Parts: sequence; C-alpha cells; structure tokens
Amino acid sequence: MKEIINNLSVFFEGKSSNKTIVFIHGFPYDHTMWNAQIEVLKEKYFCVSYDIRGLGESPSGDGQFTMESFVDDLEIILNELKLIKPIICGLSMGGYITLRALERMQDRFSAAILCDTRSEADNNEGKLKRAAAIKRINKEGLAPFSKDFITNCFADSFRQNRSEELNKIIEKSSTFNSVGVKGCLLAMLSRTDTTQFLTQIKIPTLLICGEKDTLTPPSVMKEMFHKIPNSEFAEIKNSGHMTPIENPDEVNKALLNFLSKLN
Repeated sequence: MKEIINNLSVFFEGKSSNKTIVFIHGFPYDHTMWNAQIEVLKEKYFCVSYDIRGLGESPSGDGQFTMESFVDDLEIILNELKLIKPIICGLSMGGYITLRALERMQDRFSAAILCDTRSEADNNEGKLKRAAAIKRINKEGLAPFSKDFITNCFADSFRQNRSEELNKIIEKSSTFNSVGVKGCLLAMLSRTDTTQFLTQIKIPTLLICGEKDTLTPPSVMKEMFHKIPNSEFAEIKNSGHMTPIENPDEVNKALLNFLSKLN
C-alpha cells in the first residue's frame, strides 16, 4: 500500500495494529532496498518505509535539503500516521537521519537499528569528496556517478557473483532526479556530528555492519557500539556497505533476534 504524506511516497506492509518498524533507506537508493526484511517482518510487524525526498518516487523540489529537513519529514510521517513508539531502522544516510532524530526526539521511539552508518560528521576530506561528486554530476550527468558510487558500496563477491542484480540497482538509481541526488549530497556534507549523543541513547539499539564494508568499517561501528548503552552489535559476513541486500538472511536473523528480546 502506498500513500503520499507531505509530498513523500510512503509504503506500508502488514497490519497497522502490530508494532511498527520505520525503515529509512540509504543514498542513493529507495525504499525497495528493504524488501527482503519487510517480506519477513510484515507478518508480525507494521512495516513503514518511504522514499527520502529527492530519491525514488519522492519529488526533489528545489533540492535544498538539510539533515534537519529530512528529520522534519520523518517527524511529519510519524505524526500523520499517529505512530506510537515505533522502532526506527536506518542504513547509511538513513542512519544519519535516525541518529539526528534520536537526538531531537528519542522519546518518540522504542528501539533503534543502525545499519552501516556512522555518527561523525564529514571531515574536510569528506566534504570535498561530496563537493566533487556534485561537480561531477553537473558535468557528466548522474549515470557515471551512480555507477561508480553504488559499485563501491558492495563487496567484491556481490559484484562478481550477482552482477546482474547490481546492474539493475545502478540502472534504477541512475533514473532519479539529479537535483534530488545533489540535494542529498548537500545534506550529508552539512550534517551535524552526533557522536557525543551516543552515550545518551537510552532505548535498546542494534548496530549492524558488513564485515567488508569499506565506507563504514566494522571498527567504526564498534566504536559506536561501545558508546551506546544497552546496545548489540552484529557483523554480517560476506557483505559490504549494503548488508540488507548482500546478505539478507543473516541481516534478518540479527533483526529477529533483536526484536524477540524487545517482545
């Protein structure tokens, strides 16, 4: 089921009377990256996913995005759907949104799942890389950037053994509005650092990281794990940055184990 909320495309699976999990995808993907998780969880949970503004089926508008505006969008979805203490789950950029949302309104959530993400803001090198990406998209168009960036998100084994699936993901992301993609780069470039807040997270938290993730390596996420009270860490084998797609069975196992303890 699909609904337009605050001009964003929001998708639902499962019974609304069940406990809610809100899934926030990474960059430059859309809500479908969570398909394998929602397929398993929809029997017992109300699964809400949405396309971040500027990506997937959600319009780009003027493309002037900030992490704050992304959290505003999330808050409006929570309010419009009248969601009571949902579990929030975000990957990469979705994790940045999740962490800032927890910093702003932790009491709105009952638990958090952070996948292949980090709490630190971009350093100068990172900011220059984002700026270079915007410049490249302006010069060459979106497709070359999407191909290189997305390919780098996946482990070698996925690139070699599931190249057809990878190509479909690249092709889909290449059709997004370049204004929206550049807006997301601006939002990530300018985001605040949430590292000091980690020790103040009071809700149960699961951290998931691919063992071969080069963008947010396990060492980075383990530092977060050690700072977040009442947290758990799951390292996903044979996976790079896109664990829910690369090894969905192991990710689902980690999710179900974590969720069973909440119940």
